[in-house]
Amino acid sequence: MPSESVSPDVTVVPPLSIHDMTVAYQRKPVIWDIDYVAPTGKLVAIVGPNGAGKSTLINAALDLIPRASGQVQFYGGPYRKQRHRVGYVPQRESVDWDFPVSALDVVVMGLYRKVGWCLPVLPRHRHTALTALDRVGMADYAHRQIRRLSGGQQQRVFLARALVQDADLYLMDEPFTGVDAATERAIVEILRELRSLGKTALVVHHDLQTVAEYFDEVILLNMRLVATGPVATAFTTDNLRKTYGGRLMLVEQTDRIIGKGTSG
Repeated sequence: MPSESVSPDVTVVPPLSIHDMTVAYQRKPVIWDIDYVAPTGKLVAIVGPNGAGKSTLINAALDLIPRASGQVQFYGGPYRKQRHRVGYVPQRESVDWDFPVSALDVVVMGLYRKVGWCLPVLPRHRHTALTALDRVGMADYAHRQIRRLSGGQQQRVFLARALVQDADLYLMDEPFTGVDAATERAIVEILRELRSLGKTALVVHHDLQTVAEYFDEVILLNMRLVATGPVATAFTTDNLRKTYGGRLMLVEQTDRIIGKGTSG
């Protein structure tokens, strides 16, 4: 008799796993008891009201700010050991735009692991950086000082810097804020391309009307996790009310935003 084939027991290590994470400023909790496991190959929106802890969630996961408690793993290990697999696009407001560097210089910074600290940047490195700038429509501005670019152009440059890392997981903090329609379309196109390559992106996002169009899954956050999961099941009127505290204008709009007449 032919032997039966046995499927191998393959354990998929998640891009990001957070367990019991709490962050406090001056002993006042900002986010607490966060448990979350990111899916592989999905675009995930992080939404919630101002002050809900969306940026704090990303910054604490990346060890940019201290955690009061909790464990965070990237692909099964600490961030310091998996840094090469993680790309980060910060808020524009957190960047010193007066620093005297060109757009190309900023993108080359994303290649530091390949270039090496204090080593010369080779032509192949600059070619890689220029290719990334071209992908985001910024090749013509490669040698312009970063301060002389518009807000949308600056955001594209930082997206290009993340792309040259060729990471598997991207964390983006409000990449759509303050950009024009063309830049927004360019960012969405890049996100979809990353997804097609099996990569994951977690994106802090404010426009509730585009969540269902741009993203596969959603994290609803207001200091605590309200809900997580596929947009179709987690992005509901009821969960939005819980997240935003029943604010009148939002509650009146949620049914229209998500295209439902029930809370799901």
